[in-house]
Amino acid sequence: MTRPRAASERFVAQLPTRARTRVQVIHSPLIQIRPLQIQADTRGVQGIIFSSANAVNAAASMGIDRDLPAYCVGPATTGTAKGAGWDAQMVGATAEELIATLLRLHPQSPLMHLRGEHSRGDVAERLTESGLTVFEQAIYQQNLLPLTDEAMAASIGDTPIIAPVFSPRTARQFADVWSGTAPLWLAAISEATADPLKSLGYTRLKVAKEPTPRKMRKAVKKLVKLAMRVESTPRPD
Repeated sequence: MTRPRAASERFVAQLPTRARTRVQVIHSPLIQIRPLQIQADTRGVQGIIFSSANAVNAAASMGIDRDLPAYCVGPATTGTAKGAGWDAQMVGATAEELIATLLRLHPQSPLMHLRGEHSRGDVAERLTESGLTVFEQAIYQQNLLPLTDEAMAASIGDTPIIAPVFSPRTARQFADVWSGTAPLWLAAISEATADPLKSLGYTRLKVAKEPTPRKMRKAVKKLVKLAMRVESTPRPD
């Protein structure tokens, strides 16, 4: 698992029991999330945009006003924001959908997009250019990490490695640090995430049908089934 530990454990726990019990889970986070030591100024802001659960958690740790409405990307981020006390609504499964929906709804502004230091989509800029005033503030870091010793040891074996990858930045890091010889089965949450992985020698690369945890679980379930089938096929002498 390439996500930060807590997110990885939640993902694994929600896999179908049969898929979960057929694999050995190795946690090797490739990104470390650290809230920035700042205080985001939300004075005058009429709502918050969250495009990741990491932003929600960082905002919660900073004491960002829970009375502000929160406009979120995806069910996981929306659920995290609701759990943290915001009046949150999902306004798209992707940043593109969020932009289109907010332009249609045109809520009271200005809004503020709370995000990581590395963020895709230019949400605030594009919304502002289209007539909806949006500020932005980076509130957490995404520090890159190497593979753990356990993951490195597994990578040079002959047991299939199934690696779910959840962001383009994580995918680029995975492509940079992977030098293994084990059969590699990859699940990418989006086409943008899949692109950096295409430089690797892999057995199978499956892109989730939608960029959601549910569709990623389906993709991983399919890879587990296929990989186990390949492993159980008798090899010619």
